[in-house]
Amino acid sequence: MTVAPGGPGFSTTIEALRLREWQLGPGQPTLVMDQFSAEDFHLIVDDRADVHVSSKDGRFYLGWFPLGRPGTDGEGWTIAVTGTAKVPGYHLSFDTETPADIVAAAVARVLETSRRV
Repeated sequence: MTVAPGGPGFSTTIEALRLREWQLGPGQPTLVMDQFSAEDFHLIVDDRADVHVSSKDGRFYLGWFPLGRPGTDGEGWTIAVTGTAKVPGYHLSFDTETPADIVAAAVARVLETSRRV
């Protein structure tokens, strides 16, 4: 059923206005960590049980901070790729409650864009 506006505005359907269920909660961090091989990456678990993954060339970094990254307001994941002399790098971060599926998708895309030189 479409509701026609009486003037300027938009139209929608009753179905479009129904509530949706969204994935919430941190999920399984192994979905992220299982993407890294010992051949190409270093993995360190520190004394806080935070996990740090870096590429062997040092240009990629992933940090997982289950209790939040120290000095931040609830940052749970950070991804950084170092730039070059000509092109700047970038940094992504997600809070502690971001579903691991979302972080895993971002990591997968970053890894897909890398190549050996």
